[in-house]
Amino acid sequence: MANGNGETLVTRWPGPERPTQRTLELTLREEGLSPGWWSNGPGDRYAEHSHPYHKVLFCTEGSIRFVCNREAIDLNPGDRLDIPPGVVHSAIVGPAGARCVEAARA
Repeated sequence: MANGNGETLVTRWPGPERPTQRTLELTLREEGLSPGWWSNGPGDRYAEHSHPYHKVLFCTEGSIRFVCNREAIDLNPGDRLDIPPGVVHSAIVGPAGARCVEAARA
């Protein structure tokens, strides 16, 4: 989760085994969130933007690099990214594409 200072927070998957998609979706549901899935091909980009809500995202397959507050954050399967409201961020999908599950926290 994001810290109380409104900063972006990365939580790396702790185990040696890759988490299942079901495990990551259930994690978000247990937090009272409504997850949605998306995927992109290699090299796809998201231009700088922000959201009025707290974004919670897990990378489930492949990899994706987010840039938040000029800091590059590489996500691999199981890694979680919490982006507070109003934080400008962009992303580029890794060489094998990416599949993610995300939800908005009010």
